[in-house]
Formats: sequence, structure tokens, C-alpha cells
Amino acid sequence: MVFLTSPQFVIDNEIGGLLITGKHLREVDDYMHKVDEINSQLRIPVFTATDQEGGIVNRLGSYSDYWRNTPSARDMRNMDTAKIRVLADKIGHTLKELKINMNLAPVLDPSKDYSDKNSFMEESRRSWGRDTTNAYKVRTFVKGMRENGIVCVSKHFPGYDSWTNSDHQISVSASPSEKIEQNIHFFNTLAKDIPVTMMSSVRFLRISSRPAVFDANIVKKTRQKNPNMVVITDDLWGTSLRTWASGKTSIPPRKNYPDKDFKRLITAVIDAGNDILMISYTSKAKDMLDIMMKLCENSPKYTRRIEESAARILKLKYRMGLLKK
Repeated sequence: MVFLTSPQFVIDNEIGGLLITGKHLREVDDYMHKVDEINSQLRIPVFTATDQEGGIVNRLGSYSDYWRNTPSARDMRNMDTAKIRVLADKIGHTLKELKINMNLAPVLDPSKDYSDKNSFMEESRRSWGRDTTNAYKVRTFVKGMRENGIVCVSKHFPGYDSWTNSDHQISVSASPSEKIEQNIHFFNTLAKDIPVTMMSSVRFLRISSRPAVFDANIVKKTRQKNPNMVVITDDLWGTSLRTWASGKTSIPPRKNYPDKDFKRLITAVIDAGNDILMISYTSKAKDMLDIMMKLCENSPKYTRRIEESAARILKLKYRMGLLKK
């Protein structure tokens, strides 16, 4: 899954998913023309994904002033289900009109950190709560998306409770394992309702020496209640992940990031069991594909590993009606 730039790049490399941001929706006619061009050339239609959480993460606000003040997750969890249902239906309908079929929401990260203080996600008004109390309200939101052809993505497994942004700096959490399991329970409760989960880029020090997205045991837990769960990474060009892959405390500028470190990063996310690899640095997707091909050429293990992910992705696209029957 890449940030949408050139349709030809997506077509030539048979990319499976597009990341759509406010920039695209501000130039909506050009964006939709690009999506039509891509899908007319590819045998398998793409996922078109955006972050429409509401509140401060509100891509529709770039499309129209009507959506400028869309309620946040914290606002919605204080609504009754009837109001959530009406809102979710309107959002889902608008996303469908914009050729978007995947919403990178809801945020199931905890509203309280391990010390019982408001978490980063709570202060940002992005969290649906501290436990499963609001699960029925989340289901209402998800149903409104699903009935408009939009698949939801829960995030960021196993529960983002770091106070730093992993896209911009190293992010760690000192949460004890008991608290992490409590956070996972929210994801598990909704695993049959939400068929895609985004992994966290945080390093949970009490259970792993690496960021969650690189840890096979943590990724495996996403499928405890749904073996068909499709697992997606957050942006692999994020600072926290690239720093870990380099084995250093800081990383060089964007264009000078070493190829060997990038190969280690991509190999690690595949080894861990992730299905969809997201990257905002679009041209690096070609390098990702080259790394994957070489891994498969050198070991049948990687061929099997990647085919497992391909099967889960294709099943999801079929269930969404993206594939011709």
C-alpha cells in the first residue's frame, strides 16, 4: 500500500493498495481519475484507504467544509447508538462516492496508560475507550461503514500507549504485560466485526526487544479470534521503525537510508506475519517488491509466507465485492 502518486507506477508494479490523504481529496477530480485509470488496468482492484477517524484525523475535512467538524472517537463514544449509526452511514456513503473502500479506523488504543493517566490517544480525542465498555458503539460505527462497502481497520495493535509519535521518533512503552493483555482484549472482542488490524510501531519493553510490528508472537495474537484477520503495517518509513532496523539511535536523511537496513526492515515485517506493507515513500515500494522476490528465490519458506498473506488479502477483496465472481 503506497501513497498515491503516479498511476503508471502503481500499474507497472501491480500495487495492491493506495493511501489517500487530504492532499488527494483537495484535488478530488484528479484523484478519482487516477483511481479509475489504475483499476481499469489492473486485474485485481486496489484497496483505497484513508484515515477517517473524525476529530483531528479527519480527511473528509479537506474535501468539504461540511465535514470540517466531524465528531472524534471520544465524541462518538458519548453519543447514543442511533446518532452514531446516522453519522457512520453519512461518512460511509461519502467515502464510497469518493471511491474509498477502506477506513483506517477505529482507534482501539487505550484511553488510559499503564499508570491510569490519560493516554496520548485520549488527549488527542482519538480513543474509543479504556476497555470493552464501548464495544457495542464501535460495532455501530463499523456497521455504518460496512453497509456502504467500506471495510474498517482497527489500530494500533496491541494498543498504542506511548507518548511519542512513532512516525517521527523512537517510541517505547513500559506497560506491564497484564496491561497489554487488557488492551488486546478490546481488539479480540471486535475481531469478528473488523477484519483488518494495523500493527503498532511502538516497542513494548516488557514483552519484546523490537517494535510490535516486527514481533511474530505479537502479530500472531491478532488472529486469536479471527484466523483470516488481515494485518497491515503502519507507515514503514516511520522514524521509529527505520531506526530500529538500522540498529542505531538515529538515522540518516531520507535519501541516504542504507539499502541493507531497508532490506532488514522489510524482511522483519514479512517474518513477523504481516500481510499488507504500507509505505508513504512511494518509490521505495519497488525496492520492497525486489526484496520480496529475492527472498522467494532464495527460500521456499518466503514463498509460502507471502502466499499466505496473498490468500488472506484476496479473500478479503472477494468478500468486499472487489473481485469478479
